[in-house]
Amino acid sequence: MMNRINVNLPEQSYEIAIASGNLDNLGEQMSSLQLRKKILLVSNPTIFKHYGERAIASLKAANFEVVSCTLPPGERYKNLNSIQKIYDVALENRLERSSTMVALGGGVVGDMTGFAAATWLRGINVVQVPTTLLAMVDSAIGGKTGVNHPQGKNLIGAFHQPRLVLIDPEVLKTLPMREFRAGMAEVIKYGVIWDAELFAQMEASKNLNQHRYVKPELIDSILTRSCQAKADVVSKDEKEAGLRAILNYGHTIGHAVESLTGYRLVNHGEAVGIGMVAAGQIAAELGMWQKEDTQRQDALIAKAGLPTKLPAGVDIEGIIEALQTDKKVKDGKVRFVLPTQIGVVTVTDEVPSDIITAVLRGMQG
Repeated sequence: MMNRINVNLPEQSYEIAIASGNLDNLGEQMSSLQLRKKILLVSNPTIFKHYGERAIASLKAANFEVVSCTLPPGERYKNLNSIQKIYDVALENRLERSSTMVALGGGVVGDMTGFAAATWLRGINVVQVPTTLLAMVDSAIGGKTGVNHPQGKNLIGAFHQPRLVLIDPEVLKTLPMREFRAGMAEVIKYGVIWDAELFAQMEASKNLNQHRYVKPELIDSILTRSCQAKADVVSKDEKEAGLRAILNYGHTIGHAVESLTGYRLVNHGEAVGIGMVAAGQIAAELGMWQKEDTQRQDALIAKAGLPTKLPAGVDIEGIIEALQTDKKVKDGKVRFVLPTQIGVVTVTDEVPSDIITAVLRGMQG
């Protein structure tokens, strides 16, 4: 059964299409959008080995002309050098303004392909085919694209909405366990910021940190409810003028931890888990939410197999300094998304630095 969620935007609305076996429908779904024939499929070698031929076969069956480009896996390759490789293949194969780039992979592939599509010939079509839980519920939706600068995450980027987000839960079967847990961080985020029912479903479930044992019904609920939450927020605020900032819950300190560890020690989801623990504790210190809610959140993060302490050797002064380069800094003040109850958060730039420091000290492993 196909589950369709609409992302309603003033200029270009699109669908998130979720169904088991959906990868084989890629060509048909893209044909229905009346996209022109030239396609550049971007992936990484691991994902391409698993799913590249299937995606290309589906596209060719729908009469698309497909070329492909594979990039090294990992956040440390999410840079302008990789974008140059995409441009080179685009130029060599004469991609036109009516052509489409297809991102087949996780968040790194999706962000880079989206940025390349946003900037090639000042903007061509992009279709997102996420293969990780994190990309399915978060990064593939909403049009945020970009690459990292050595001094900070996603400092170079553009908003560029996809024409379609196609999700096939079956591909999660080949996802490494650590990557599944990383995706659960974003799912927990939606529970805290938007959907208390989703949070409760996860609290009641078993084996949340092992996707091979999570019931298909829960996976369906996780995907549908998370994608709906993201679609709701993006539809109300496409370019982060207000409400969309809540999607950064856990990301402010999380991004600082990622960049300080060179994008090698912790992955994005693990960093977000650490950031949510910190944000929850800051909110509790400020008297914004109950200690019991902090405990519920931290227990769920731990249950999902995510870290709740800072990695050993991470310098707290370094985190405080890195916060100042965050994209969300305004007039020198760091904006934090802080919870007031499960399912509700607020945005504030009134967090005293001594509280941030104290909370981080308490999180040292």
